[in-house]
Amino acid sequence: MDFEIMGVVNVTPDSFSDGGQFDDAAQAIAHGRRLAAEGAVILDVGGESTRPGADPVPAGDEAARVVPVVAGLRDVARVSIDTMKLDVAVAAVEAGASYVNDVTAFRHDPDLAGFVADRGLDCCLMHMLGEPRTMQRDPRYLDVVSEVKSFLVERMEAAVAAGVPESKIQLDPGIGFGKTMEHNLTLLARLDELTDLGRPLVIGTSRKTFIGRLTGRDVTERVHGTVATCVIALERGAQVFRVHDVAAVADALKVAAATFAAWPTKSPTSTTTS
Repeated sequence: MDFEIMGVVNVTPDSFSDGGQFDDAAQAIAHGRRLAAEGAVILDVGGESTRPGADPVPAGDEAARVVPVVAGLRDVARVSIDTMKLDVAVAAVEAGASYVNDVTAFRHDPDLAGFVADRGLDCCLMHMLGEPRTMQRDPRYLDVVSEVKSFLVERMEAAVAAGVPESKIQLDPGIGFGKTMEHNLTLLARLDELTDLGRPLVIGTSRKTFIGRLTGRDVTERVHGTVATCVIALERGAQVFRVHDVAAVADALKVAAATFAAWPTKSPTSTTTS
């Protein structure tokens, strides 16, 4: 059971879990190196917070934050740029990024799809209800799984129409982005219903608010809850795990993957004696 860890490298003053800790380029690069050493094969560099209620960041400011970090990590691991803006993606790719992680699934800037296609980049398309400033204002679904699935199908079709090969696309159901705790838990429980889309599923549950609500833990103390959600998601078919606490998740998934591989495919035949 294969999986990849995507380590989070936030270069922002206001991210929900580690805002301001790594907003200096040198600190962010050192942090990315630590995450790679712990098992991250992708480093996801972001310069704009997407926490609920977050305000937009001008493209110039965002690019200035991320470009030095991307350049400093390009030889450490595969680098992803977490952005919805074409100008920022262009600057990051020129600095060494080879993957675009767009929380709007190319809705904010449709030209970003064409750029991804032209450069032969990999990308992640995520479901989000509304935008960061509004996404947690009373989110409602008739069936969260079927609606997320339909959205991902539509956005994948739009990306392919723009020239992005389907083989370059990964899909993220957007845990915590315009969802209640119940929506998040339902998505995790029924994640296997998204695997028939035929693309790797990316899961980003790390330190999310719903884990805090379930455990009563502060954002800095949610590693154990994050590990639990990642193990569940692995069993349900997820392949890429976007996390802050790389070592803990990597170790848990190695053990879980080995255990799942050893599970019998069917129950052994029972015998009875009279």
